[in-house]
Amino acid sequence: MYTVEVKNNKSRKQFLNFPAKLYENDKNWIHPLNQDIEKVFNPKKNKVFKRGGKAIRWVLFDGNDQIIGRIAAFVNPKYEGKAAVGGIGFFDCINDQTAANYLFNQAKEWLQSHGMETMDGPINFGERDQWWGLLVDGFHEPLYNMNYNFAYYIDLFENYGFKTYFNQECFSLPITQKLQPKLHDRHEAIAKDKDFKAEHLQLNNLDKYIQDFVTIYNKAWASHGGGKDMPLSQGKLIFKSMKPVIDPKIVWFVYYKNEPVAFWLNLPDLNQYFKHLNGNFGLFHKLKFLWYKTFKKSKRVIGIAFGVVPEWQGKGVDNFMIIEGQKVMKTQLSYTDYEMQWIGDFNPKMINIAKGLGAHLSRKLRTYRYHFDESKPVERHKSLR
Repeated sequence: MYTVEVKNNKSRKQFLNFPAKLYENDKNWIHPLNQDIEKVFNPKKNKVFKRGGKAIRWVLFDGNDQIIGRIAAFVNPKYEGKAAVGGIGFFDCINDQTAANYLFNQAKEWLQSHGMETMDGPINFGERDQWWGLLVDGFHEPLYNMNYNFAYYIDLFENYGFKTYFNQECFSLPITQKLQPKLHDRHEAIAKDKDFKAEHLQLNNLDKYIQDFVTIYNKAWASHGGGKDMPLSQGKLIFKSMKPVIDPKIVWFVYYKNEPVAFWLNLPDLNQYFKHLNGNFGLFHKLKFLWYKTFKKSKRVIGIAFGVVPEWQGKGVDNFMIIEGQKVMKTQLSYTDYEMQWIGDFNPKMINIAKGLGAHLSRKLRTYRYHFDESKPVERHKSLR
């Protein structure tokens, strides 16, 4: 076996195209957009490079010069604080432990050469909302920019020595599901207070909602894990990237005395469109995408983010927003299913909210950790309380 570093168009195409061959008989696999993966490794498009991050990727060949695997390794100075923790991702491999070990060792040696003492994987060289975690349960069609893999990958990771750092749980329920009476009771209590109002996004006033989103986010989420406030410029970039596919009637906000106190950000599942494009997004594929988007609308809504400012948490504001949103989704839109982006098992509050809605566990991914000093135990991710 031998590896080739991805440095030119030939090796880049090999890296991108290998999974299509590996999963060619798996009806659940959806070819990710090549441009989405390439953005991760493009210093002009991935801000982690500007922060001093480094990334590398390889393709693995057997003795007959056939591709049998791929992997990427990352050093992100902002990941895990000051800990010397690197990452691996975009791992795909035939069902062969020796081949997998070859790839893991290649990444390990590179990470060690950059001062790392631990590697997490599979993770992304960037935000956690994309390409994060190994699928360990729920082997059906993945959501947009979500990892999908064969079940045997679990053994490849664990036999090498990776241990569970945290599990990532996704919950699903039908849009029409009748919610528990206690949720309606909390909704009614808030609805009686005329100082509260819930409304969905209006595209003709997008700047206002972006500002409200950033305000709520910074109060509700930025403090978790030592995070920093989101600047307005980042909020604008987030909504700019979503604008071509956003459905304003599934993006909700709650206001108290006209002050933003909660948001519920959802998108249609774009993989219902992209699965027809075979990873490409040229002019023809964009036209094809627009056709599917117009005439074959996605039936699944994906929960992207949910936030309530601290002073209103646990007081029914979330129930008020969810039920107001559900009314519109049930009566005015054609969606049938709702699935939440993964929730870490270190976030029991959000998991309880999902279970309280009557949602069922639809899939589970896992972030693994491997200490290069194997005598050092792997501790689970700290719980958010």
